[in-house]
Amino acid sequence: MSDCVFCDIVAGTAPARIVYADDHLLGFLDIRPITAGHTLLIPREHSTGLADLPPESGARLFQAGQRVAAAMKTSLGADGVNLALNDGRAAFQTVFHTHLHVLPRRNGDRLDFAKGFITRRGKDLDRVAATLRGALAQDTP
Repeated sequence: MSDCVFCDIVAGTAPARIVYADDHLLGFLDIRPITAGHTLLIPREHSTGLADLPPESGARLFQAGQRVAAAMKTSLGADGVNLALNDGRAAFQTVFHTHLHVLPRRNGDRLDFAKGFITRRGKDLDRVAATLRGALAQDTP
């Protein structure tokens, strides 16, 4: 689809720090992360939201979300993970290509998590991406 930054990432014409890839999905670090390791999982085929997302694609997104979450726990020291799919402008969707947010959480991080919504700055994104890729490579199904 033209004018979709996520389609451009899939096509390789826009930069991204890829952490997950298979035949159907792509996962990369959010450029404005709420927490360190904040990853976006997207279907390679464009869909704008839940209404036009094939059910099998939704299942794949959440299966990959489970794998990325497990990698965050083993490699980034996450104590928990939030999975979020914002569907529509009213739900704070800003890029209209379906995507699942995978956000690593730590016990007691409520204040830092809330602050992350405001600051949204990534630190050492290349190292974080490499760490997640390494953990996911060890967990290849």
